[in-house]
Amino acid sequence: MLENALTYAYFFFGGALLLLVLLGLVAASSFPALDKRSKAFFISSFSFLALGIIAYIVDLFIYTEPQLAWVGRIVAFFETFLPSVLMPFLTVYVLLCCKKSIRKSAIFFINIAFCAVIFILLIITQFTDVIYSFTEENEFIRGPFYWALIVPMLALIAMNLMEIIYLRKLLGKKYFIAFLIYLLPLLVVMTLQVFFSVFIWIVVAVSISALSMFGIIIFDQIEQYTRQQQEIAEQRASIAVLQMRPHFIYNTMTSIYYLCELDPAKAQQVTLDFTTYLRKNFDAITGKDPIPFTNELEHTRAYLAVVQAQFEDNLRVEFDTPHTLFRVPPLTLQPLVENSVKYGLNIDSMEPLRVSVKTEKVEGGSVIIVSDTGPGISSNDNGEPHIALNNIRERLAAIHGTLTISPNENGGTVIRVYIPDQSGR
Repeated sequence: MLENALTYAYFFFGGALLLLVLLGLVAASSFPALDKRSKAFFISSFSFLALGIIAYIVDLFIYTEPQLAWVGRIVAFFETFLPSVLMPFLTVYVLLCCKKSIRKSAIFFINIAFCAVIFILLIITQFTDVIYSFTEENEFIRGPFYWALIVPMLALIAMNLMEIIYLRKLLGKKYFIAFLIYLLPLLVVMTLQVFFSVFIWIVVAVSISALSMFGIIIFDQIEQYTRQQQEIAEQRASIAVLQMRPHFIYNTMTSIYYLCELDPAKAQQVTLDFTTYLRKNFDAITGKDPIPFTNELEHTRAYLAVVQAQFEDNLRVEFDTPHTLFRVPPLTLQPLVENSVKYGLNIDSMEPLRVSVKTEKVEGGSVIIVSDTGPGISSNDNGEPHIALNNIRERLAAIHGTLTISPNENGGTVIRVYIPDQSGR
């Protein structure tokens, strides 16, 4: 009765452990905060662990079946070899976390050599009894050279322990503790294996350790991901504030003040346009996803309407935008046009500033072209236009878009923005 209860408990434990490892595999595959190296490490580790747990469950099925002794030999092979395979993966992950070269790491190649030794010994075991064997009753028997199999496994663990201790300052406290949690239980259970047969518990110890390490690392990366999102939100707010330059607001309010007496209808229209401009700016602060280009076009038109109310004949704007069915990051077009106006408009010039906004549908995406007849952007502009353009480039890069600047044939600047199709994203 007690034996049956223990058997059921082992099966339940094995099933629960397999489920946890599979959940870890799914999380490692899909969690956005996990960087590429962590994702690759945990996907490979959890895949091997899942195979190890399956071997553990098979072991539970056959350990009381004498006729399946040959299966027990195969299961013992995997229960021994799979934990050792995880050690080179850990070595590589630690090196990558510390930005160390894998090719120049002696410990990595020593890990590979020890794994090869273990594999060869396990192959030899299939044809001889000197390391271990199974009786006809499916009973595990240690051979006189059983220690030769355990020593390289302990060496693998010891080398990785020395590696993380040596690199602990580069790893940081959380990662150092996570790797210790991963290795120490495995060291204990492998040491016990020298004196007792604990094949089953090797897989269990590694699985629990790996899940614990995964938990620590993923929580750390969630914190980093959260901080990054906060920084992005702050940058977005800063970008929007940069676009609402105080002098523009002051000049607009002053213009509205005088227009209220000179041309009330125009003052009313400018107030409406300015309100639209401000609303679009505030929307950009809170928005993080690409928006319809028509929204950005409305924002730009509202801005230009306010500017033209102040400078009248000194500014000429042309829109040629037949293609509008695409999405752009907030504050993409309007800051480009504002740069053209701010650095190209000269009220003392006899020639008005001409600004053109065009859109085109091209293969694989859409193009926005902003051109002007101003003096162009030079290195003597105190860096301000470059700051705005770099901010736009960063947000375009998030959707694999580009921004290029070239001189206009007749003087001025041409800015070309490429927006890839977003349907598959």
